Amino acid sequence: MPAASPPEPTRGQCLLRRADQVTVAALIAFGLAALAWHWLASGGKSGRLIEIDHVDPLSAQFKIDVNTADWPEFATLPDVGETTARRIVEYRQRNGPFQSLDDLRQVRGIGPKTMERLRPYFLPVSPPTVAEK
Repeated sequence: MPAASPPEPTRGQCLLRRADQVTVAALIAFGLAALAWHWLASGGKSGRLIEIDHVDPLSAQFKIDVNTADWPEFATLPDVGETTARRIVEYRQRNGPFQSLDDLRQVRGIGPKTMERLRPYFLPVSPPTVAEK
């Protein structure tokens, strides 16, 4: 005698009973209603931005030592690109440490206006020590 197999579901049978279907439908409706309420409360209909978009941008305050910085540090400054940053480092390697910030004006690409905009980003140049002389 062959083993009895479970009966095939008929067209009218479903995976969930009628009461389970009603429960799942109610949970989905509640979830959609909660999502719609949250969207409205967050200003979705009025087009307001979410809180994170209203945060003031942060600014980093940093200063560079012109006698020790490498070109990537100079390149982070406003009005200084990679080429000018590399020129500053090459000038320092050829001529030795800068004696004052105004010596930077001897680098091609740094004029008086650029120097004044960059001055707040530089540490004061310290006098050379005995070992450097």
